Amino acid sequence: MTDAPGPGGSVPPEPPPSRRSAADVRRAQAAGEAGSPSHMRAARAEFETHVAHARAEFEEANERIKQRTGRDLIVAIAIGLAIGAVVIASLIFYKWIFVIFAIAAMSLGVFEFTRALLAAGRRVDVIPQLTCGVALLLSGYFLPLWLHWIVTIVVVVFLIVWRLLAQMIAHDGRTYAAVVSDVLTTGFVQLYVPFLGSLALILLARPGGEWWVLAFIIVTVAADTGAYGAGLSFGRHPMAPRISPKKTWEGFAGSLVAALIAGVLLAIYMLGLPWWAGLIFGAAITATATIGDLGESMIKRDLGIKDMSSWLPGHGGVLDRLDSILPSATAALALSYLLAPLVVS
Repeated sequence: MTDAPGPGGSVPPEPPPSRRSAADVRRAQAAGEAGSPSHMRAARAEFETHVAHARAEFEEANERIKQRTGRDLIVAIAIGLAIGAVVIASLIFYKWIFVIFAIAAMSLGVFEFTRALLAAGRRVDVIPQLTCGVALLLSGYFLPLWLHWIVTIVVVVFLIVWRLLAQMIAHDGRTYAAVVSDVLTTGFVQLYVPFLGSLALILLARPGGEWWVLAFIIVTVAADTGAYGAGLSFGRHPMAPRISPKKTWEGFAGSLVAALIAGVLLAIYMLGLPWWAGLIFGAAITATATIGDLGESMIKRDLGIKDMSSWLPGHGGVLDRLDSILPSATAALALSYLLAPLVVS
């Protein structure tokens, strides 16, 4: 093959090797060396060194975070993303999948809670608690609101009577104060986990309720993330040192800012509400999520445990992830009624 002719119709002659500049020779040599196996191996080794250095720095930072918070950040993020994907997919496509997911989460939460109570010397009936909890959640989704309240009362009374009968049959000489504590604990377990969870299913059953459920879960997660990041970076002043020493006012401020931003965005783009309604939504969820977080910390401190279980690496137990979501369902359900007239159709 011949070279293409130049503008004048002739091919410019290639300069002889003796007339090539030194820069051209160096470029040619560099191009030849770049494709050599030794150069490729050197480049690969350099790349692997950079990757190993970056990985070591990340692991060192993760270890510092783990020492300060007691959580494995990488594992926590991976599990959180997996759970979030299931929740979002179920709410967007099929509500009944979220109902199944809620029943499973509630059952695990009740089981680990009752197990912790039994380890602390309380008497709790696990199987009746689980059975009544499932019934309470299903009634929240399928029955009218007034009938759900009746089911709640019947379930709590049934569990209290069951506990009293079981104590009468036991004849183990348990003190009166211990029996009263067992009865109160029995009712509390059912109201704390299944009943609060059923409020989320009541909200889900409403027209467009899946978007409200998704919104309040997103705001709760945003509040937890904001509290975690701000507390880790700027936390100096403990919020409730006797209940949860690691929670700070700086973390609460970060939680509030993140929740307000998420609330405004979700109000405008998901719920069809005015922006200021998003501020109310974010502030209310922040308040209930913080109360729920501190409340569970108080329960764990009373039981003498750090986490309800270790089923979710990086998070603790199922109930440790539901502590801020469960009470937030109450605020979300109430606001769905109060703010419904403001929805732009």
